Amino acid sequence: MRQLFLILILIVVSACDDLKVKKISSETILQEELQSFKWDEVDEYPTFLSCEGTKTQQDRKQCFEQTLSSAILTYLQDERIIVNHDVLDTLLIQFKISDAGILSVLQFKADSITQAEIPNIKDLVYASLDSLPVIEPAIKRGQKVNSEFTLPIIIKVN
Repeated sequence: MRQLFLILILIVVSACDDLKVKKISSETILQEELQSFKWDEVDEYPTFLSCEGTKTQQDRKQCFEQTLSSAILTYLQDERIIVNHDVLDTLLIQFKISDAGILSVLQFKADSITQAEIPNIKDLVYASLDSLPVIEPAIKRGQKVNSEFTLPIIIKVN
C-alpha cells in the first residue's frame, strides 16, 4: 500500500510539471509583433469621400491618386501659363497625409527647364491643393495613421 501511495504521489508531482504554463514576457510578445509588422503597408489607403464606393484597396488607391492629380491638372489648366518653349515634364510630388487627414507637400521635383519656363510652378501646384475635398487618412490595424506617397504629374504646355 505504501508503494502504491508513493507511486501515486510521484505521478501527481510529475503531472503538475506538465501543467506549468510557460510565461512569455510582454516585451517578447512586442518584439515578435514588431518583427512581423509591415510598416510600409496600410490596411486602407487614404481616400476622398468620392472614392468611398470603390470595392478593392487597389481601386481606392487609384481613385485617390486620380482625384488628386485631376485637381492639380485642372487648376494648372485654368491658369494662364505663358512659355517661350514647349514644356513636357513629369513633376514628382511627395505628399504626407497626417492621421488627421491633412495633406502636406514634403518634396517637389521639376526639371530645371520647366522651372525656368514656369518659375511659379511650385506655387501653382501648392495653390491647387487648397481646393481639395476632405481626405480620410490611411488606416492600419483600425487606427488612423500618417502615410507618405509620391505622385507623378505630367504637364504639357505649348
